[in-house]
Parts: sequence; C-alpha cells; structure tokens
Amino acid sequence: MSIDSQLKEMTNMAKRDGLEIVEIKQESHSAKQSGQRPVFLQLIEDLRNDKFNGILTWAPDRLSRNAGDLGSLVDLMDSTKLAQIRTFSQSFSNNPNEKFLLMILCSQAKLENDNRAVNVKRGIRAKCEMGWRPCMPPLGYFTRASTGGARDVIIDEGRAPYITRMFEMSSAGKSGRHIKQWLIDNNVRTRGDKMIHLSMIYRILNNSFYYGEFEYPAGSGKWYKGNHQPLIDKQLFEKVQKQLVVPEKSKWGAKEFPFRRFLKCASCGSTIVGEEVFKLRKDGGRNRHVYYHCSRQVQYDCPEPFVKESVIVQELIRISDRLLTDPTKLEPGLRQAIDRYIAMMRSTHATYAKKDLLPGYVKYVLERGSDFEKTRLVRNVGINLTVRNRCLISVD
Repeated sequence: MSIDSQLKEMTNMAKRDGLEIVEIKQESHSAKQSGQRPVFLQLIEDLRNDKFNGILTWAPDRLSRNAGDLGSLVDLMDSTKLAQIRTFSQSFSNNPNEKFLLMILCSQAKLENDNRAVNVKRGIRAKCEMGWRPCMPPLGYFTRASTGGARDVIIDEGRAPYITRMFEMSSAGKSGRHIKQWLIDNNVRTRGDKMIHLSMIYRILNNSFYYGEFEYPAGSGKWYKGNHQPLIDKQLFEKVQKQLVVPEKSKWGAKEFPFRRFLKCASCGSTIVGEEVFKLRKDGGRNRHVYYHCSRQVQYDCPEPFVKESVIVQELIRISDRLLTDPTKLEPGLRQAIDRYIAMMRSTHATYAKKDLLPGYVKYVLERGSDFEKTRLVRNVGINLTVRNRCLISVD
C-alpha cells in the first residue's frame, strides 16, 4: 500500500477507537539498515522525552526490519516510555508474549529482506552465466523485448560502425581528441542526442563488452562470455589498450612547466597548459622546445595559437614591475629569496641603495631562475593575466 493509503486507514482506526494523534511522521527511507532513518530516530527521541506514548503503524515491518531499530523499540517498552504499538490488525504492549510476537514479526521481515537480496544476487549471476550483462548495454547496442518478458541485446546499426572505426583509429595511433573531432564532424551522438565527450570516448575504448566479454561487478575479477554479437575482435581491443597506456615519462603533469595553469586563454577562458616538443638535429641530437597553449576545456576549437615559453618570459619581463603587487603577502620562502637578492645587490653595487630592486629580482628569476623558482614566483603574482595572440593582457 502507498503511504497515503496507510495514513488514511490508520487515521480512521484512531477515530474509531478514540485515540489522540499527536503527530504524523512519514519516511521513505528503507528500514533495512539500523540507525539510517532520520524521522525514525526523531520518533525514538520524542518517545524518550514523553512527547507521546504510543505508535500507530500499518504493520510491524514499517517500523523495523533490522535488529538495531527493533531493540530500540523493545527497550522503550521495557522502560515504560512506549505503552503500545498498534497496527491495522494487531496490538503490542509491554508484556512478554506481545513483545516476543513483535520481535518475531520484525525478525521475519528481516529474514524476507535478506532472502530477497540473496535471490536477486543469484538471479544476476544466472543472467551473467547466460551471457547477459545486467545493465544498459554501451553505445553501439540496443535492448529489445523478446518472448517471455526477457530482453535481447542487438546492434545499433546507426552507431555501431562508428564504434568499430573508433577502435581502428585508436589502434593506428589517433588521439582521443582526434577521434572526438571526427565524431563531431560526422554528427555521431549518444542515445540521448548529446555530444560524445572525451571521457566517454576513453570509456568506450576501455570497454571489453565490444569484443564479447564483460566483468561483473566491475573490479570483481569475474568475467563472463557475452551472448551478444561483438563489434571488434579481441586482438584489436588489446592493441588499443597498448596504445592507451601513457608512458611514465609522458604522464600529464609529470613535466615541470612553470607557467602551466597560471595564465588564462583570452578567447575562451580555459587555462593555459604546457607541452614539450623535441626536434631532431642533423647531428642526431635533439632540441627541446616548450610551448604553451589553451587547454580547450571550454571551447574545443579555440583559435588561440601556441606560444613559446621564451615569448611568455619576455612578456612577463615587460610587465615585471607590476607582477608582485603586495610584497607583504608573499610566501615566506619567496620573501626570503627576495631579501637575499636585494642584500647581495646592495652590498656589491652602491648605486642600488635607494632603488626598487623587486622588478630586478623578477627579471632575474624569469631569465636565469630554476623551474622551481619560476613556479614559486608566478604563484605570488597579484594580477590576473590572459594570453591573446601570444601577448599577455592584464585583466582587472
């Protein structure tokens, strides 16, 4: 019965038997877990404070299907705080037989609840062993009703060819962003008519369901042979997994880029990130170049061009007298480094005694400092800067 119908029946019973209803409490939380229902906990507290001395409820299992909550009710009966529990067909008061019957009925409800969980898990295992994954199939498949109320997993003829092509492109070394742009160009969307984001692309490329096997539950190590038609073979899937492994030296954020996430893109507002590029020399060596560019978190096709780290350094030097706006708010380590620099310069050059040497320190770090010193410096910059056409612009 619905909660409204239970309230109606119990209210009519209270009127019939001349019972005063002090307060009506209702809660949709499951009674399976002990101490997890706020309204029930408030009910127990109100009984302890003598706000009322009886409970009307449709059935005992509405109050408890766990030993903890049942024990709270029985304790209140033992302490005479709870005089009676009335259900639609029964009454339980503070005497041994009725309390014992209450405990049996609530324990029976717990047993039924526990058995239901066991039966559901057994049914899920049986479904997996028959080759049916017990959840919505991934993009590229549909479910359709079959005889006997069951459902079959069938191929989505519109999207499946694109899913297969995604695996082929990834195995050939194409990046996730390249695949995303290809999907956009071909107007491939989700079943809910939404754009396929980069995270979803990688989930698809990591999903073994497409070659005919699945793990359930995820992370359990229990694998099953699917009863659906695969879109790719296992060899292609394993090749893609090798392509998706990020080498330790190339992990995102592993390299030190001093100006990474310090600047914003003026066109779309995304953060600016760093990237290193190696170019081969004629003698067989390699030259390392560092570029910064829009992360394209907001706008995938942001038009802002790449900018060399050396250009950013020169732009920062151009406005070096405005970078550290409030010396009193600098990190202690940076403050100490500046003081050492000023003391050294004034001890060797008498003409620097009355000059502001703070811009000179900024220029020194940008030109000759370590990546750590540059990173510490930009953490303390007091103005907001954006990059537009390889130039730095101050934003109020």
